[in-house]
Amino acid sequence: MRIFRHFHDLPAEARGAAVAIGNFDGLHRGHRAVIDEAGHIARAAGMPWAVLTFEPHPRAFFTPGAEPFRLTPFRIKARHIEAMGVDCMIVLRFDRDFSRRPAGAFVTDVLVKGLGARHVVSGYDFVFGHKRAGNTELLLHRGEKDGFGFTCVTAMRDADGKAYSSTRVRAFLKNAEPGAAAEVLGRHFEIEGRVAHGDHRGQAIGYPTANLHLGEYLRPANGVYAVRAGVDRGAATVWHAGVANLGRRPTFAGTDVILEVHLFDFDGDLYGRHLRVALVGYLRPEKKFDGLDDLKAQIAADSVRARHVLAGA
Repeated sequence: MRIFRHFHDLPAEARGAAVAIGNFDGLHRGHRAVIDEAGHIARAAGMPWAVLTFEPHPRAFFTPGAEPFRLTPFRIKARHIEAMGVDCMIVLRFDRDFSRRPAGAFVTDVLVKGLGARHVVSGYDFVFGHKRAGNTELLLHRGEKDGFGFTCVTAMRDADGKAYSSTRVRAFLKNAEPGAAAEVLGRHFEIEGRVAHGDHRGQAIGYPTANLHLGEYLRPANGVYAVRAGVDRGAATVWHAGVANLGRRPTFAGTDVILEVHLFDFDGDLYGRHLRVALVGYLRPEKKFDGLDDLKAQIAADSVRARHVLAGA
């Protein structure tokens, strides 16, 4: 998949596409339905399959001091979209000038002149342009006028009739319900990044950990999780079972939220390696211990429970 960070002077392979448009944070089941619909149209008509999205997320732009909320930062979002088979991804910078572009000008400048889109697909609740004035009705009207097709994908719902949404995923993760979040996402929620050096206390008590800083990721509920951790091995990702603590490490008077991951039956150096950590099950809240012996005993008990949870997942 080719990634373009502009809409001017695109090569032929990126023009005349069926374009799925949206923020797509989380790439949950509803997002995938929108992108897949563009793919079906593209393949049936022999045109390129494209995704048009925006970075930073508009919410981060308008509320820069707010609590981190991203489910899929850009690199992760791009990887998920590429895995779907999309041909190209157009990533437009969302800044003040872009936010002030009228909805009609967005259609003219970006979709018609820039991308030469032959078909546009969006979710039912997609809005765009200055003061969010653009919506699916405008896209339908402009498509009829400017010669591109438009498809609005209705809400995708679970067995209880609730629409899949990033808001629900965030709420489930905040409420220590990673399994419910996985049902909306269609996969386990992952946190990934480079393994950073810590204080090596885990290694000293027999439970070495790989530490990840969360950056712009949403902060799920603090506590201990059963996890699967993917270690990059060249082009492949090798998965290992494990247990992780997400939080501030109150036993050691920590302040920053860190994900500390202990991999079962693993012997190797992970410092500087890229690690993907899937939160599979929530075991207990984070707590402060009176000493290292109590902490070590609790980690042993957590490890037993994590193995049991992962065996049934």
